[in-house]
Amino acid sequence: MNSNSKIVDQTVAHALSGKGAHVATPSIFAGLDWKVAGNQPAGAPHSIFQLLKHMTYWQDWVVKWLDGKRPPVPKHASGSWPDTPDPVDAEEWKEAVKDFRVTLDELGRQSRKTDVFAMLGKKSRLEMLQTIASHTSYHAGQVVLLRQMLKKWPPPSGGLTW
Repeated sequence: MNSNSKIVDQTVAHALSGKGAHVATPSIFAGLDWKVAGNQPAGAPHSIFQLLKHMTYWQDWVVKWLDGKRPPVPKHASGSWPDTPDPVDAEEWKEAVKDFRVTLDELGRQSRKTDVFAMLGKKSRLEMLQTIASHTSYHAGQVVLLRQMLKKWPPPSGGLTW
């Protein structure tokens, strides 16, 4: 592996994890009670639970795409959002967080699996990894803001401050 490949691999890993940009992406849901996850502060279009499920939906979609499958795209944006703002119980919340972390880890594995410059249809694997990293980062910021509004920030591991 040449030095450019190492730089690209490291850049993709940092983009997926939030390293150097914001609190570690896998920890944004840590320590959050399932009952709080369904709250929507006044004016917020989504709850933390809805953001979690939406992020996981698209991470899973990209994992499938990177595997060479062609997952269908929803007809409308609403097709990737859950209907209800809150989890039914603690178990649903726990599973949703686990699914998020599993798909995020799988994206990391996919980024190291083969040449990121390889084309899959009209996009390279790198383009798709950058797209999903940006999408996840965008919504991670929304989760942090909602947690701050709900007075449930930072997570047990701490926030990003200096």
